[in-house]
Amino acid sequence: MDEPDARQTGKQTGKKRSGSGSSRGPGRRPGPTETREKILAEARDLFAEKGYDGASLRAIARAAGVDPALVHHFFGTKEGVFIEAMRFPVDPAVMLPRVMSFPRDRFGELMVRTFLDVWGDDERRAPILAMLRSAMTNERAAALLREFVTTVLFGRASKITEAPALQIQAAAGQMIGLMILRYVVRVEPLASATEDELIELVAPTIQRYFVT
Repeated sequence: MDEPDARQTGKQTGKKRSGSGSSRGPGRRPGPTETREKILAEARDLFAEKGYDGASLRAIARAAGVDPALVHHFFGTKEGVFIEAMRFPVDPAVMLPRVMSFPRDRFGELMVRTFLDVWGDDERRAPILAMLRSAMTNERAAALLREFVTTVLFGRASKITEAPALQIQAAAGQMIGLMILRYVVRVEPLASATEDELIELVAPTIQRYFVT
């Protein structure tokens, strides 16, 4: 930290320095990046403790020592906080409207394309695998993931596609198994098949889940 000018010249002024002095003083307000990261850190702890349904935006704001409006400003909704805090690779608010733009008879194709797009990206695949590993060994992590995908992902998808939740969950389960074999276990020839080959092979089967 820079010394005050008065100390550098050996003079005593008897005055406190104004806020325009050192930026590292103990009373400095955290910047937007620090505030955002603090909110995310507190959100992770709260989600882990209370689950997705039990953690509210107000509670997250209170834990972070900020106004709820600031949390809303950074992330929009609790869903937005979760996606950022847990590094969830898919934002349902973005993905599901895309689903609606597709003809109903192409939902299966869209689902396969979406899974291939997400799982084929190393950076987006990593947090999925981390969450799945945690869910398999920790009941609290399993409950957190279950609450989020049931409330936000499957619930919304069911409303949009008008397919029963059971059928949507079965389609997702089949796709997750396929992605693990392709990108994690790397079973051949599945691992080296082109995306077009997989879409042609799997999309008709996935499409059947959306027929009510």
